[in-house]
Amino acid sequence: MSIVSLITVGDRKEAEEIARRLVEEKLAACVNIISPVRSIYRWKDRVEESGESMLIAKTEQRVFERMKRRVLELHSYEVPEIIALEISGGLKSYLDWVSSSVE
Repeated sequence: MSIVSLITVGDRKEAEEIARRLVEEKLAACVNIISPVRSIYRWKDRVEESGESMLIAKTEQRVFERMKRRVLELHSYEVPEIIALEISGGLKSYLDWVSSSVE
């Protein structure tokens, strides 16, 4: 099953490094980088606000755990956002490409 994983990182350089590694290592077929993103969140009992970059990784559920572990190795945050969303539909040829592009 194809999924989209959302991952936030501290800056564009970190986003580019993680995105490139995920694609090179066949853990994601494609990763989009949206930057800048403004995030407001609660951390250690305080409301924080910061600039971040957002990765949108297209991958498969079957490799998500490996991808998550790899992101944790590369990521600078203590508790990074790494979430997976199931893709309920889409262009079949695109979803087939995503599936064939990851190992």
